[in-house]
Amino acid sequence: MNLAVRKVKPGEPTGSSVTNEPRSGRISADMALFGIYEISKILNTPMRLEVMLGNVVNILTSFLLMRRGMIVVVDADGEPEIVATAGWAGEAKDRPRDSLPQKVIDRIVATTTPLVVQDIAADPLFAGAPAPGATRVSFIGVPIKDDRKVVGTLSIDRAWDGTAIRLDEDLRFLSMVANLVGQAVRLHRVVAADRQRLIDEQQRLEKVLQDRPRKVVPKTAGIVGDSRPVRRVLETIAIVAPSNSTVLLRGESGTGKEMFARAIHELSNRKHKPFVKLNCAAMSESVLESELFGHEKGAFTGAVAQKPGRFELAHGGTLLLDEIGEISPAFQSKLLRVLQEGEFERVGGTRTLKVDVRLICATNRNLEEAVAKGDFRADLYYRINVVPVMLPPLRERPGDIPLLARAFLDRFNSENDRQLAITTPALDLLSACYFPGNVRELENCIRRTATLARSPTIGRDDFACAHGQCLSATLWAGGHLEAEDQVAALASGNAVSPAAGRSMPVAPPPASPAHDCDDSRRCDHGGPDCPAVNVRLTEKERLIDAMERSGWVQAKAARILGLTPRQIGYALKKYHIEMKRF
Repeated sequence: MNLAVRKVKPGEPTGSSVTNEPRSGRISADMALFGIYEISKILNTPMRLEVMLGNVVNILTSFLLMRRGMIVVVDADGEPEIVATAGWAGEAKDRPRDSLPQKVIDRIVATTTPLVVQDIAADPLFAGAPAPGATRVSFIGVPIKDDRKVVGTLSIDRAWDGTAIRLDEDLRFLSMVANLVGQAVRLHRVVAADRQRLIDEQQRLEKVLQDRPRKVVPKTAGIVGDSRPVRRVLETIAIVAPSNSTVLLRGESGTGKEMFARAIHELSNRKHKPFVKLNCAAMSESVLESELFGHEKGAFTGAVAQKPGRFELAHGGTLLLDEIGEISPAFQSKLLRVLQEGEFERVGGTRTLKVDVRLICATNRNLEEAVAKGDFRADLYYRINVVPVMLPPLRERPGDIPLLARAFLDRFNSENDRQLAITTPALDLLSACYFPGNVRELENCIRRTATLARSPTIGRDDFACAHGQCLSATLWAGGHLEAEDQVAALASGNAVSPAAGRSMPVAPPPASPAHDCDDSRRCDHGGPDCPAVNVRLTEKERLIDAMERSGWVQAKAARILGLTPRQIGYALKKYHIEMKRF
């Protein structure tokens, strides 16, 4: 290690008396190892770089008899970019850089070697800096390097208390800390550059979408709908499909993310290549790794032959990773490599394979919230969120419900050799429903009703929700009966009231087609206008009812209503409901 030490002034202790005498508070090997461990934990925690470096400087005070400490990160021009300090007080707290002149930083950066000054008051490098007073102060500064390039400095100063001290031990310790800090700075800069590049690409594509004139998009097989939200999505994917940019399909469960992913593939230049899909939420981490990357023969118990992974199978084509938000943090780092480099190794193999795959991801999770909580890597988020496409829920496209209902009924007739038809009043009833399960729930509703239909024509009264017997309404309203109790109650002729959490007798359906739900309004499962709910409660009344049943404990009321405690708190403020104290 190259060490630049200032000359000892006349009257100062000699080098041997400074470095060889024992002192109290001396850093032992165990103490240094523990300090490195604690600092490495901080550097591995996801947070802003300036906050991270500030925590590192603060924790140094626990391991060094330092008066003050400072980390300075410089930009490409050598100008200070981030300054993290500890130990400054009073007026100096607002201007800590004044006590560390720029020429000190320039000296360390230019020489790329540590700098030790035994008395800063007698050193010309510190001329013009605030005087430390009568106390003698020593200085230690080490460079922070990214490979061989200096990206900053780490420095401390110590006030002499009359006993001899050893600066060489502190110098070795600070050099190790600076090495860890340099790696952290490099990682943050790489992530920031990658994030900026992806943001620029996303903005470029958005500008193309805005500037390009809209045109009629040809119908895509499997996607039914002519509403404005669906046309907007089809116009977007028609522009995005010819590129190789990663697409992130976002939307609630049941909105048809797989259908839109296949549409992107069919509209792309890869349409003659494979379209491979994988549900990431249905597999454990080890199975998921084998499914994506493949495995070699004998890689694990049961691996009797070599198996190619989904990335290999999708080479030249498109790979859909459904429920990408459900993969574990440990596997996210493995997936990030193949997305960045386009290469991987099979499980149990050593040969690196390269693939050319167009990636489409899909999720119904709030990835931004998952990133904030540390459940989803920020670098992976920016990697897959190049072109986000929001798929509209069915409640935002009620005009498509009759088209979808007829399409699902035609499919049922084809599969079961039937000739069923559906009446206009029945379609009006479906159009008034909320369908929290979206297109998937609508399809199941049509299949269930068609299976139980007793005549060639499906009418309004054939649907369970016309009689208050819709179990889906009970589910989404947050009912409190077990599923078996709900089925038993319905089987005995009782309807389940989700709002009250109990079963009640159901009167025979009237002869006329009219019922309690006004067709001019859309029906919200679990809302006061839903025909499956016999107890008409407003949102405020349901909130008060849940709070009273939970003893005015917000967490319990949240579980009753299927909300979060924070949402309960917002609702209490919204309706000006005063909390009761017991």
